[in-house]
Amino acid sequence: MLVDNGGFFPEVDTHQDVAAFLMDAMKVMGTDAVAAGDKELRWGPAYLKYHVKRTALPVVCANMLDKATGKPVLQPYLIKKVGRTRVGVFGLMSDKVELGRSQDSIKVEEPSAAARRTVAELRKKGATVVVLLSQLGKVESEDLAAAIPGIDAVITGRNVPMLQKGRMIKNTVACYGGEQGQYIGRTLLTLDKAGKVTTGENDVYMLGPEVGENAEMSKLVKSFEDGFNEKQRKLDKERAAEAEKQRSENADHFLGAELCIRCHTDEGEQWKTTSHSLAWQTLVDVKKDATPDCIPCHVVGFKQAGGFQSQNDVPKLVNVQCENCHGMGTKHEAFATHRKITQETCITCHQGENDPAFSWEKKLPMIAHANQSGETIKNKKNKPAGTGVMGSHGSQGSQH
Repeated sequence: MLVDNGGFFPEVDTHQDVAAFLMDAMKVMGTDAVAAGDKELRWGPAYLKYHVKRTALPVVCANMLDKATGKPVLQPYLIKKVGRTRVGVFGLMSDKVELGRSQDSIKVEEPSAAARRTVAELRKKGATVVVLLSQLGKVESEDLAAAIPGIDAVITGRNVPMLQKGRMIKNTVACYGGEQGQYIGRTLLTLDKAGKVTTGENDVYMLGPEVGENAEMSKLVKSFEDGFNEKQRKLDKERAAEAEKQRSENADHFLGAELCIRCHTDEGEQWKTTSHSLAWQTLVDVKKDATPDCIPCHVVGFKQAGGFQSQNDVPKLVNVQCENCHGMGTKHEAFATHRKITQETCITCHQGENDPAFSWEKKLPMIAHANQSGETIKNKKNKPAGTGVMGSHGSQGSQH
């Protein structure tokens, strides 16, 4: 079975089309079950229900209830026959999250109560294997698996780490696939002659360039992205016009490295020997230069006054330039003598799954203006084809 743990709706208001497309894509992939949580309620329950009905995608959540009727908003679970085995899959979301625009129409049942009831119902209906798609986070998912008997596998979601090997929580095997769609988990359950689970194991695999692409899916993605990017370009032009208006009214704004280098020539030449000067190209190489989640760490002053607003600002405001580290150019007099580069400056981008091996002490000397060795560019060139400085972003990982 192929399942997805949810959390895939984008966090940008203008990206509703992406949410709908991802549901289309999961349907094409033959996804057997998809969880839903608070992220899928970003545009309200009516929007979610409309696209569930439109795609006929099997989206489940056992404790997302209609506040007026007390009934589940989505199907709470499903049972699928795989060979001779009946597999029950249900979803749970956290009752501790902010529901935003859905708070007036949705209530969330306490997860353990919903789990206990749903597992019993699945077993009563003949499910010999029970899988939980959990949007409860790592700790609460583990606590629930330990407290509620009868769950054979739990796919953990919502701000969870990536663990190469799954863990056993009493009799439940848990999968930790991370958050950004970079990994896929494989959970194997061994059954006895009666169909009861005897053992379970889980491994997580990185979806790197060596995995290759499916021609049909690539065509589908390109068709969507072409239309979506054209729509975004129109919005960008409108925003750029508004930003230009604000720029003229705002005394402080970003200027771009070209202006800085007029006076700071040596520093500018040294910067060109670092991979910071190629940050935008790393996105272009992997076709992520139109991906909103990736762009902010590869440009100057994303969506700020005078900073990068749209593709119209290429090449002036792309790459990690002087002002990313030293501050807005119009505040030069203020920071020239007082501003110091600290670890906090770097970990805005170099953190988490974006750069898990980042070390302030080791990396700072590599880009310091006194270092003209070009070692960061050499390191980049030695990386496998298709990898960039930062990680790619997307929905939570699927589970196979």
